[in-house]
Amino acid sequence: MNFFRHRPAGLPALALLIAVAGCSSSDDGATMAVPTPDTKTAGLCRSLHRVLPKKLDGRSRNDPEPRSAYTAGWGSPAIILRCGVNRPPKMVDPKVAEGDDPKAMTGGVNGVEWLMEIEGDGTYRLTTANREAYVQLVLPKKLAGQDHSAAVLTGIAAAVKKAIPEGIASMT
Repeated sequence: MNFFRHRPAGLPALALLIAVAGCSSSDDGATMAVPTPDTKTAGLCRSLHRVLPKKLDGRSRNDPEPRSAYTAGWGSPAIILRCGVNRPPKMVDPKVAEGDDPKAMTGGVNGVEWLMEIEGDGTYRLTTANREAYVQLVLPKKLAGQDHSAAVLTGIAAAVKKAIPEGIASMT
């Protein structure tokens, strides 16, 4: 079953939840665990890395350590991108599909669908859905309650659409 058929109306709902709930980061993204994708996903992630924007929501590129084609960052505290992550468990949770989980929701921004999860510390983790690779963004708390969250998703959508085809990612 594709639970994204029951998603909210897209950007307005996603932006509202981002603005209302807030997000945090335990540090400025100086270090980040690097995903270990399979061969096919690794190629998609390298393609994404080549087309990522130099600036995102006015923030300059500030990649985390260790440097990798599977991670990127912008600003400080950093907006962090990881490509080739595992499918989030909530992506198949029926409560999320029906909109019954206040800590997770789905929505689309400029042709890219996302699962947004609010972590226990308030950090926002957004993971692409219906793409051949999972791409994850982590938004710092500093951006909560501002228009930056919607700008970040809008700013990254073109790169995701260009590099990561629509489809089903591996089930890892």
